[in-house]
Amino acid sequence: MGVLSGIRVLEFEAIGPGPFGTMLLADMGADVIRIDRPVAHADLGPKASGPRIDITGRGRRSVTLDLKQPAAVASALALVERADVLIEGFRPGAMERLGLGPDVALARNPKLVYGRMTGWGQTGPMAERAGHDLNYIALSGVLSGIGPAGGKPTVPLNLVGDYGGGGMLLAMGVLAALLHVQRGGAGQVVDAAMVEGAAQLGAVFWGMLAAGNWKEARGSNWLDGGAPWYDSYQTADGQFMAVGAVEGRFYAELLDKLGLATADLPAQHDRAGWPRLREAFERAFASRTRADWCAVFDGSDACVAPVLGFAEAPSHAQHRARGSFVEVGGVLQPGPAPRFSATPSALPRSAPARGEHGAAALRDWGFEPDAISYLRQQGLGLQT
Repeated sequence: MGVLSGIRVLEFEAIGPGPFGTMLLADMGADVIRIDRPVAHADLGPKASGPRIDITGRGRRSVTLDLKQPAAVASALALVERADVLIEGFRPGAMERLGLGPDVALARNPKLVYGRMTGWGQTGPMAERAGHDLNYIALSGVLSGIGPAGGKPTVPLNLVGDYGGGGMLLAMGVLAALLHVQRGGAGQVVDAAMVEGAAQLGAVFWGMLAAGNWKEARGSNWLDGGAPWYDSYQTADGQFMAVGAVEGRFYAELLDKLGLATADLPAQHDRAGWPRLREAFERAFASRTRADWCAVFDGSDACVAPVLGFAEAPSHAQHRARGSFVEVGGVLQPGPAPRFSATPSALPRSAPARGEHGAAALRDWGFEPDAISYLRQQGLGLQT
């Protein structure tokens, strides 16, 4: 069930952006088999604590293979032949050394979309170097714009590189390549690099820089917390309210709700007056609790919202009304998004344990019992 129903995805175990991109495909109905290592790797993240909490691993079925064994590679290639999409997140050259690189895979399956997720890309002087989200967004230029004035760059969780610029753009590239195949084109490689994806997410800022509307100084621009009407403010109970009153009519409503409509304040876009304006906002928000301000701004177009914690967000009325969060395997988590009117996404299943539901997955992929038995002999680990 789902808009990608009937699409078969073969995923090689990884962490971070590759699993997130694959989760998006699985949420939309793709049939995903993940090739896991036979034994959990010590450095592969939250799966060590159990599959239920591996939310980005949801919606798959699993088989296990030790890809360092030649027979296991033959089993992997048998799966490649039946897949529409392959997703891997190893360092450049690793799949080639295993005998599973794009040339081999596309020779076996010319319609295959071969998705590759790396930090630096498949080529270039840094291609084979290790790194993580923070390193990639640093080199992209984006990290330089995040943080307080006069302070160091702020770590924006690992959302910009791993998930926005990484997994999400990987999924978009895979879908575009699938569309190309369905229009009669050949399969191809999708080379998704987090450093480039992060730069793409920051495209608007290069435009602002070219127009002279962006200062290379953190906390001095409209969208980086420099503008007092685009920032967050502490309330009387130590919580925060986020303000994004960019447009003039919304800004006017903000002043009205704060009780500052008739105050002697600098104009909204008077940069020299921003410090005084910020002080007025700080005093106003500090005078009441977050709950009080939520009541004040309820139904308002002042572009003000409470800053909710991860544990708080699912219980907000907006999320409850839309069913934005779901419970899977006893774990509350974001539901599939976006939404489709004709082909809605089904509730995902929890991430599989190693080899879980692998036998059923092979049957669904058209393998006969004798072939499944042979693959077991070649090292394929399966559970029913």
